[in-house]
Amino acid sequence: MSFQPNSPAARDVAYFLHSYTNAKAHEEQGPMIIERGEGVYVWDDGGKKYLEAMAGLWCASLGFNEDRLVKAATEQMKKLPYYHTFAHKAHLPGIDLAEKLIKLAPVPMSKVFFANSGSEANDTAMKLVWYYNNARGRHAKKKFISRVKGYHGVTIASASLTGTPINHPGFDLPIAGVKHTNNPHYYRFGHEGESEEDFATRMANDLENMILDEGPDTVAAFIAEPIQGAGGVIVPPKTYFDKVQAVLKKYDVLMIADEVICGFGRTGNFWGCQTFDIKPDILTCAKALSASYLPISAVMISDAVYQPIAQQSADLGVLGHGYTYTAHPVCAAVALETLKIYEERDTVGHVQSVSPHFLERLHALDAHELVGESRGRGLIGAVELVANKDTKAPFDPKQGAGGLLNKAATEHGLIIRAIGDSIAFTPPLIITDSQIDELFDKMVLALNDTAAALKKAAAA
Repeated sequence: MSFQPNSPAARDVAYFLHSYTNAKAHEEQGPMIIERGEGVYVWDDGGKKYLEAMAGLWCASLGFNEDRLVKAATEQMKKLPYYHTFAHKAHLPGIDLAEKLIKLAPVPMSKVFFANSGSEANDTAMKLVWYYNNARGRHAKKKFISRVKGYHGVTIASASLTGTPINHPGFDLPIAGVKHTNNPHYYRFGHEGESEEDFATRMANDLENMILDEGPDTVAAFIAEPIQGAGGVIVPPKTYFDKVQAVLKKYDVLMIADEVICGFGRTGNFWGCQTFDIKPDILTCAKALSASYLPISAVMISDAVYQPIAQQSADLGVLGHGYTYTAHPVCAAVALETLKIYEERDTVGHVQSVSPHFLERLHALDAHELVGESRGRGLIGAVELVANKDTKAPFDPKQGAGGLLNKAATEHGLIIRAIGDSIAFTPPLIITDSQIDELFDKMVLALNDTAAALKKAAAA
């Protein structure tokens, strides 16, 4: 494809290396340039309007034009545009945000460490666990267990924790000491005649066997999203986390809850941990912490984790970890204002009020010829495309069913995300019932177009 000389598209192709993009294909097709946003909608540079059913990357919880967040950033920028937190330095936005998060935590927590992304938060969690076990003299207890299709970021450490197939090849990942236990997707991996509860028992047994095979004295922590996001929106089967946490407690393995996607109301409670009764030792969060208006993430640790870390820092003279932008005052101010908005507008209550309609429309897609399963909770959901509804047989990847649907949705003014042949929806938390109808009306049109395109290709 040729682009107008010196146009934004031409300059993008010339200079910009994109995330999660086929670089060679991008040279030909160029970018979709989003120019502005309002509420749950965005517009491209050609003026076309889209309902943003993914809230960007699971994250624009308050939509795309919240003036209060712009004001909070502007006022803090004028007062103190930057300062750090090294060597006993602090500032009020960081202090206030740490205090607020500790008060909001789903279980008692002691301290907050701030970073800039979910990836950095999970990377930090891994380092703190190693530091914690060294402080306790357990120098062999360093291994981490994640899950197949779990998503925890893209730094070297967090990408190793991530269990999706595209994040390891070519990067020499995962690093040593990271293991992946089975994906708890009942629809795809449950045995014939096996109940959800029995499947959950089998998943917990698999985890226990992995811990025993590796050696309990070598396994430090288990990390999990309450609902797996970028792995396909996998809702845990009934009793799963109860059984998993019993195994972790038995072998003194820390529970890390990755709330980067699920936190701040997405699942119908303030935390996904509350939705699934998870009691973490460490909790990581990001994205909706600032409604993604500015980059910020947080790691919360329990007092039982903090005390050995504090003593180790005294023994060594310093906790040798931190980022230039840790608790950046402008980002912290925007996060504080975001949390105020959630509280004042009862955002969780709004999610609870519209979620039944969202899930009703989502599950109604089960009737479509292409849909094998719909799944979701709160305002996060997905449908899985299958070639045969009776056998659950997936499409041949060469058919590109998910990609076809993604393209058809875009043509109908709907932005979704195709994770292989699982299609995800995480609209801004401010979405209304009528906008939910608009979302799924467009989705039905896109499904029909995709079915027709697949049939045409098969007949050719």
